Amino acid sequence: MIKIENLSKQFDKIRALDHVTAQIAEGSVYGVVGTNGAGKSTLMRILAGVLRPDEGSVQIDGMEIFENTEIKRRICFIPDTPYYFSNARVKDMMGCYSIVYPGFDRERFTELCGKFELDQSRKLSTFSKGMRRQVFVLLGVCAGTKYLLCDETFDGLDPVVRQAVKSIFIDEVMRRDFTPIIASHNLRELEDICDHVGLLHRGGILFSKDLEEMKTDIHKVQYVMEPAAEQRLLGELDVIKRETRGNLSCVTVRGSREEILMDIESKKPLFYEILPLSLEEIFISETEVIGYDIKNIIH
Repeated sequence: MIKIENLSKQFDKIRALDHVTAQIAEGSVYGVVGTNGAGKSTLMRILAGVLRPDEGSVQIDGMEIFENTEIKRRICFIPDTPYYFSNARVKDMMGCYSIVYPGFDRERFTELCGKFELDQSRKLSTFSKGMRRQVFVLLGVCAGTKYLLCDETFDGLDPVVRQAVKSIFIDEVMRRDFTPIIASHNLRELEDICDHVGLLHRGGILFSKDLEEMKTDIHKVQYVMEPAAEQRLLGELDVIKRETRGNLSCVTVRGSREEILMDIESKKPLFYEILPLSLEEIFISETEVIGYDIKNIIH
């Protein structure tokens, strides 16, 4: 388990992390999402033991991470711009990772490279950005570490590859002690990979929840009803956001689906339906509550 307590980090006058507290359970695929400049990369570098926090602590399996060689053996960190040697071929990086990570599975790496059609004798510099990211994701998976930290590593992967990587992650979680942690600003790329999400905003964490639980706690409903009935309804619901288009109203609300439906049905609407919410819509709704509104940016 990774336990983050009251974590803060500042660079000159910029406070990258501000008293972040969260727990990452073993055996889950955890997504760290957030606004630009929210502190995702700083958090990942602290989790990897690259940076020392100014305040608070990070414990991995009960031990502090910074300058702890023993616990670092359990972590593989893939930064947003992975480093590779000049003129290095894929098989050269496999050799390098094999030295750094004694549990590196060369046979599996070769097998996966074949499935992803990645030529091991080819120089990484000749690959596209997306193909290089594929190589480093596979290197991270085959490193054999308990924790895999991916900072924007999935950015640029096409849907087919992303689905394939998701399958690999699930297989790894099922067959061994493995916990991948993925930081990204692209919520659509994480939605079909992660089962738990932590939302960062301006250095602080807004929430850390199971993805399915989060989707059952917030709903989007559109309806048509009499104005007087709607006023009573809005007073009963925990409304996060409301939009209107003519007679059609659309609200994003917190609460259980059953209670929301009961409240709406009691007002005898002319029409209503509950719409599915994407992770991106949940993110926008949550950040609008604390003042990060796209309307304020545009206007």
